[in-house]
Amino acid sequence: MTSSSPLHVQLYEEMIHRIRTGAWQPGDKVPSEKSLIAEFGTSRGPVRQALAALRADGMIVGGRGTPPRVQHTAPPQSFDTFISFSEWARELGLTPGQRVIEASRRSATEECARELQIAPDSPVIEIIRVRYLDEKPAMLERSLFPYEIGKHLLGTDFHHGSVTQALANVGIVPMRARHVIDAIAAHPLEVEQLHIAPGSPLLRVRRLAYNEYGTVIESADDRYLPTMATFVVENSAKHRNHLSRHTATPASGLLSVYEGANH
Repeated sequence: MTSSSPLHVQLYEEMIHRIRTGAWQPGDKVPSEKSLIAEFGTSRGPVRQALAALRADGMIVGGRGTPPRVQHTAPPQSFDTFISFSEWARELGLTPGQRVIEASRRSATEECARELQIAPDSPVIEIIRVRYLDEKPAMLERSLFPYEIGKHLLGTDFHHGSVTQALANVGIVPMRARHVIDAIAAHPLEVEQLHIAPGSPLLRVRRLAYNEYGTVIESADDRYLPTMATFVVENSAKHRNHLSRHTATPASGLLSVYEGANH
């Protein structure tokens, strides 16, 4: 423990890392306070503070006479900054992975053209990938790019390379994004690729990413297994009329709209 952070925060982060990496499995008993004190060479206070924070976050359950146990939780993903799937996974101590199902050129439908702000039937590049966390399927990602942007991705080694990095290499960098989050039932492709039952619930994030000039550079549809991810959006009252805003529209199933982040 050498960080400048308070000791209980360091302990909390280490325990979170153990849960995220599977060193502490769901259902496992959390080591006793006595053993944690001995392992970390600290006093009872910081250990109790760290365990209390884990309990408040829902990472562990039990206590007060019942030995605390690790609770199964999905990794949280924040929308308050630009971060790729791979970066997000690594921050959590998880190993990201991907498998490309399709990378092709096709003509834009009317809906696609409207989102990408291009003419109908214009060429677009579509990339469909399964994304993994520690070799477990986490979500199915569909991304559409205007051809002049997506052409830079053709020939990329998607299995080992990064779409974000490939675009950054040619000066295309997302600066703002709009996310729509809702819940849907799994369609046949998700059933096949995520190994789930037809109609299984999925968390969907639809994203429009913009460059510094306000031009749409990507339209994406990411469908997560709810056991593999949760979403965190932080708000401030002073920003209520600026970037962050939330609406609820039961008729369309819309849960949340958030501007100002990237996935």
